[in-house]
Amino acid sequence: MTNRILLGCIADDFTGATDLANNLVRAGMRVVQTIGVPEGPLDAAADAVVVALKSRTIPAFEAVIQSSAALDWLQSQGARQIYFKYCSTFDSTAHGNIGPVTEALMDALDTDFTIATPAFPDNQRTVFKGHLFVGDVLLSDSGMRNHPLTPMTDANLVRVMQAQCRRKVGLVDYKVVAAGPEAITRRFAELRAEGVGIAIVDALGNEDLLRLGPALKDMPLVTAGSGVAIALPANFGLAPSAAAAELPRASGMSAIVSGSCSVATNRQVQEFISAGGRALALEPLRIAAGEPVAQQALAWAEPLLAQGPVLVYSTAEVQAVKAVQGRLGVAQAGALVERALAEVARGLVEVGVRRLVVAGGETSGACVQALGVSQMQIGPQIDPGVPWCHARTAAGAPIHLALKSGNFGSDDFFTKAFGMLA
Repeated sequence: MTNRILLGCIADDFTGATDLANNLVRAGMRVVQTIGVPEGPLDAAADAVVVALKSRTIPAFEAVIQSSAALDWLQSQGARQIYFKYCSTFDSTAHGNIGPVTEALMDALDTDFTIATPAFPDNQRTVFKGHLFVGDVLLSDSGMRNHPLTPMTDANLVRVMQAQCRRKVGLVDYKVVAAGPEAITRRFAELRAEGVGIAIVDALGNEDLLRLGPALKDMPLVTAGSGVAIALPANFGLAPSAAAAELPRASGMSAIVSGSCSVATNRQVQEFISAGGRALALEPLRIAAGEPVAQQALAWAEPLLAQGPVLVYSTAEVQAVKAVQGRLGVAQAGALVERALAEVARGLVEVGVRRLVVAGGETSGACVQALGVSQMQIGPQIDPGVPWCHARTAAGAPIHLALKSGNFGSDDFFTKAFGMLA
């Protein structure tokens, strides 16, 4: 399908890609999300393409290679602007990957200035004086301080970003943002004159992001969480439209696969169980011992699917997760659980599940790859940052997918999601 895209996006994980695509659709863009760099044409016409990578926690040099390949493909499709999307909690380490990827993209696009802001007010992520807040607390005081792969112990984004970059990092504070697009543009010019290459931008609400949008119109590269996306389609003359979110009609049985151990997902799992939902927990130590845990889960689920959604999960509280990691190691524990849940997801689809919710970024990546999904058409929002999507598996089965970042969604998210499709 011949299609020249307006906005080309590179996301560092699968659920984050969907989160970004969701905001672009809400603002009027038709969006296709690809799983990795596409090898062929798009399945549907699109104004924006989001290339979903699994690069958030891999070595920085590998993240740069993958992101550069995505950029090459997006440029080949005529993308007018590039958007590098990372998590609204700025998930990274002292070595990256946000900084190294940002600078590699700047080099490739021959631009000396860009912005960075993970602000996503709809999900209670705000930036004030360069400090990232999750709800009412600093990032460093939130549950992210206990993240198993990217613990965030510093809320000062200028400091966090500077540690990852060779370019100078500066700040556009809330007073400038509140003054509007012209003031923001002037501040950009001041920072560039001072030798700043990357500017952290404050945002306390959606109105700040909408003020920021026009100032980004001619910027070759934008780096941000998904929040800024609400302001970009207007730069291309697009307005919100229900047609942008239309998907094929849903059918088939329903299931949930959950690997996230975030506070929000723990609540969602407990809410589903408390409401009478059928659920089965996978035990990592049994997986490590070589027991056929995934096959047992599928044998448990299959006779129940006709009665309504089932949940297979490894979601657990922080202390339980740390205990398992202590026994198996952080990387091995995560990889074992991801593989098992991906096997469960593939098995569920093989027996007729056509509405699948997956909770957790790493889990979503593993499940989508196991299903052989290469492209997804983005549909209506379930909760901020999480839309329903439509795709086809490698075997050609049509499927509706909701890929949920661990910290996103209301307590009743699982029930709400299926209610929307019904």
